[in-house]
Amino acid sequence: MTEPHVLFVDDEEHLRLAAQQSLNLEGIEVKCFSSGGPALSKIDRAFTGVLVTDIRMSGMDGLELMAEALSRDPDLPVILITGHGDVALAVASLRDGAYDFIEKPFAPATLVDAVRRALDKRQLTLENRALRQAQTGGDGLPARLIGRSAALKTLRDQVRAVASTDADAMILGETGTGKEVVARALHELSDRANGPFIQINCAALPEDLVESELFGHEAGAFPGATRARYGKFEHGRGGTVFLDEIDSLAPALQAKLLNAIENRQITRLGSNEQIPLNVRFLAASKSDLAADTETGRFRSDLYYRLNVVTLRLPGLDERREDVPLLFAHFAADAADRVGRAAPEIPGRVLQALAARSWPGHVRELRNAAERYVLGLEFDRSDSPTEAGLAVHMAAYEKSLIAASIAAHGGSLKATYEALGISRKALYEKMQRHGLSREDFREDV
Repeated sequence: MTEPHVLFVDDEEHLRLAAQQSLNLEGIEVKCFSSGGPALSKIDRAFTGVLVTDIRMSGMDGLELMAEALSRDPDLPVILITGHGDVALAVASLRDGAYDFIEKPFAPATLVDAVRRALDKRQLTLENRALRQAQTGGDGLPARLIGRSAALKTLRDQVRAVASTDADAMILGETGTGKEVVARALHELSDRANGPFIQINCAALPEDLVESELFGHEAGAFPGATRARYGKFEHGRGGTVFLDEIDSLAPALQAKLLNAIENRQITRLGSNEQIPLNVRFLAASKSDLAADTETGRFRSDLYYRLNVVTLRLPGLDERREDVPLLFAHFAADAADRVGRAAPEIPGRVLQALAARSWPGHVRELRNAAERYVLGLEFDRSDSPTEAGLAVHMAAYEKSLIAASIAAHGGSLKATYEALGISRKALYEKMQRHGLSREDFREDV
């Protein structure tokens, strides 16, 4: 039997039946109780659902039940049901840990909405706990590559598989998708974890010193070289060298890099001595290197030498379901850094964030979370009032109805029959969306 997502406690049978029907119709599993004791037996820190309870009940009342439930898990969302005379009491209970309250009599949609928001909060709480646990146990990868989407699960599996080898690897993804995070994870899960991790941003290397920076030089190799110097490749011996933005390397440097990777040895500037190089190479690019090889911008032999294994990082548009969890995680991190409590994030904000586009991907989302914690306004593109599932669905419904009316020459009868709704429902939706019958020259 499916575990209930909602524990509903009320000593009035008709309210229990109504709540059960309302929630079940929305696909939400619920188990009803006439008293608090049996419900408490279902509650512990692993319980994945929420508690909904009436305040006024014989025996253990709702406030006592809430106190006992929160003693078992202080983060459990508890929704109180109150009569009109108990509103002040319910408001006061919010300070004692209640998540929300709804006043009798309430519409089924009010209950469903409150429960859905509470379930979203519960899911985020449990996933954040799992992340913290992952940081102190296991390989820690879920805490590095955060997400429950199929794309992230696949990526974590790939990272684990590649990390267990010593193969060179290519990491492809747009700016902000987390290429450095993946590179560090590959290093720290590998047998080279105790060795150095040398990150080189190829685009930031000074053009006149790039060869010296990578390969090192001997004293007198060029004006100003008063003493010998190790290059970054030598500093990486026994560990991993991560070449970020490798596509920005000049062709001459690409040839020398190919030689270093193929032969695992280098020659410092001003020397003829070959130095063995025990490193693993990881390379990253935001551009399509396969296309760059066809245009000659990138050496095909270097591309195929590095392309032993390729990890492709998904953008946030490919894993929108991960956005709420990521945002909550980044907000908690930001709050911890500035010495504040992790903020409560309304469900409408998380919905809006998941619905909008993130061209800067995870990096942009992290910045938005930090602004949120600091109390700064979102950018217009971040505004929770401009996006969200409900807004997008409403816009889609309006466009669908308008297109159908136009396709049927303004005939409302043909339209509601084609859409499979009643004439009354069509009129209501047209009114809600501001669609005028005259605009479509209705003829029936």
